Amino acid sequence: MAQTFNGKPGDLIEIRRWGYKHWAVYIGENEVVHLVRDGGRLLSAKAEVKREELTNVASIHHLQVNNLLDERYEARDPSVIVKEACEMVGKVLTYGVVTNNSKDFAIDLRYSKATSLQIN
Repeated sequence: MAQTFNGKPGDLIEIRRWGYKHWAVYIGENEVVHLVRDGGRLLSAKAEVKREELTNVASIHHLQVNNLLDERYEARDPSVIVKEACEMVGKVLTYGVVTNNSKDFAIDLRYSKATSLQIN
């Protein structure tokens, strides 16, 4: 990862991939927890919560800290965010392109809000 990264545990990480953005929660020590779609149906599928190195998840793509709702909601304590993110690892969840996606997953962990900004 050639770019500078100044994330703190509990931060939301936005990764700009070709044609879409992927989201993860930074848990420290160059690791993130994120929702990974299993490649099923286009509009709805299953996804697994994974814990991986940020450099592997971002690869060559641009990434940035984007705690996009901090002005609207109070973020939960970073230790709670990290604990709950790690407890989710290995779970299989319903995935949707518009709702229940990696962004919604990350937002829910940081703010404890089930919010889909894809349709707002």
